[in-house]
Amino acid sequence: ILYQISTEKSIYVNCFYLEDIEKAYNVARKAHEGQFRKSGEPYIIHPICVAIILAELELDKETIIAGLLHDVVEDTVMTSEDVAKEFGDEVALLVDGVTKLGKVQITSRETKEEQQAENVRKMLLAMSKDIRVIIVKLADRLHNMRTLEFVDPQKQRDKALETLEIFAPISHRLGIRSVKEELEDRAIRFLDPVAYASIEENVKNSSRSGNDFLEKTKEK
Repeated sequence: ILYQISTEKSIYVNCFYLEDIEKAYNVARKAHEGQFRKSGEPYIIHPICVAIILAELELDKETIIAGLLHDVVEDTVMTSEDVAKEFGDEVALLVDGVTKLGKVQITSRETKEEQQAENVRKMLLAMSKDIRVIIVKLADRLHNMRTLEFVDPQKQRDKALETLEIFAPISHRLGIRSVKEELEDRAIRFLDPVAYASIEENVKNSSRSGNDFLEKTKEK
């Protein structure tokens, strides 16, 4: 886990960096002990995956640690004061910010109109004293979308629409293209699976045609 978060992602680290991340992992693992995801996996898998997404985006140590701890205040007995005591005020503020964003009601039924969605996007950005809070939340949503098949169909549609209307546009505004495109891709898969399958097949056919063209060109 530490190797994937650090060395493999080409992030410069030293022994203190790794020690801090390892400490955060151990704290999160202990705090979430006995908790499980809808998939049946131990809950700790989720913050690990969030931290890896943040490492792939080359965020700093504090943000990666916040990714590992982003659910401890909301879902465990740990408090913001506990986080501050163990990891400092900066990490505590990030975790607290993500916790507050999680309590904002942004269900798809409330954001059907584009103007309403725009207002919610502005509110999310305005609420964040540190833009890294939003990025942690985006990483959280991205991993949740990667595992959306384990929730009931109605929740799948609600989360997918919410992702398409709120989180993908925020990713676009922050210039995080890879996150934006994956969020959109996964959202459309649940909102219109028939159209998604058709597009996927067309892409495969285009790829095959392109490969055939390249082979003929090489022969010539």
